[in-house]
Order: sequence, then structure tokens, then C-alpha cells
Amino acid sequence: MGLDDKIKNAAEDLGGKVKEGVGKLTHNERLEAEGEAEQAKAHVKKAGEDVKDAFK
Repeated sequence: MGLDDKIKNAAEDLGGKVKEGVGKLTHNERLEAEGEAEQAKAHVKKAGEDVKDAFK
């Protein structure tokens, strides 16, 4: 995984955590769900990159 990809995935994960936290604090279920989805998306990307790295 390239450094750029790692940074982008970490930023997406962090952004998702922030959204989820704000959603919980404001009782905004939609924002909370968006945050959880962003985190899941970042984790899937990381897993895919880890698989690619394993075959290099």
C-alpha cells in the first residue's frame, strides 16, 4: 500500500469517526450512520490494499 493510500484511508476513517461521534452527540441517526459507513468503507479499502501488499 502506498503512503498516499494509507493517508487517505486513515483520513476517511477519522472523518467517519468524527461524523459518527457528532451524530451520537446530536442524536442525528443519519449522520451517525454516514460516519459508520465511511469507517467501513475505509476498512474495506485497507483490507484490499493489505491483500495486494501480501502478493508483492
